[in-house]
Amino acid sequence: MRVNWNYIKLAMLGVAVVGLYGFADYRSKQKKVSDISINFLGDNNLYLTEASVNKMLIQNYGSLKNSSKDELALNTIEEVILSNDMVKQAQVYLTVNGELISKIVQRKPIGRIEGISKFYLDDLGERMPLSKHHSARVPIITGQITGKTLEDAYTILNYINEDDFLRKNVIGIHIEEEGKYQLKFRLENFVVNLGGVENLNEKFKNFMAFYAKATKDNSLEKYAVVSLEFDNQVVCTKI
Repeated sequence: MRVNWNYIKLAMLGVAVVGLYGFADYRSKQKKVSDISINFLGDNNLYLTEASVNKMLIQNYGSLKNSSKDELALNTIEEVILSNDMVKQAQVYLTVNGELISKIVQRKPIGRIEGISKFYLDDLGERMPLSKHHSARVPIITGQITGKTLEDAYTILNYINEDDFLRKNVIGIHIEEEGKYQLKFRLENFVVNLGGVENLNEKFKNFMAFYAKATKDNSLEKYAVVSLEFDNQVVCTKI
């Protein structure tokens, strides 16, 4: 009977590959975590510190450094980091060198609520607690705080943040009641009665036309209230 050496060689090669893979997998699982790296992504990294993240991981897992890679549940570590109120996104992975890397995106506040409860409104329209590490320079929201009025305040803030002039100059939103919102400007004494959140583009277009003319005429300081509540017009009340 003639022996087919090609089949034998192929079988031996398969056994060798499986053996090498198993050995490599065993060695990989035996490797220890060599280092831990916390990386904050983006430019909004003021509300959570590296020390805070490390403390949170130690409280849940003890010291991760020198832990066996086989003992780590990366998804669980991600969930622990995401449980922090300042975290928007988190990704955790191991490098081939055994470095445990956490990439974190922090939440971004766009308004600060000052009332019985104090908190931020973030860029997704959700409540965000104040940080002990940094106080954000964002418009202050006061008045009648409800779920609906916060939704409207979020709409107003999103519009303001899309305009360079408004973003730099609007420092506050006062909620008189649902559908009645006032804006306070950084350098002006008057308040702007915005009304509701409908037709914001038209309202602010009219306001910018008024502001440009009043600045040219040096008459801004004469006004106490500038109302945008009425269709296609700006109604001013003098001091």
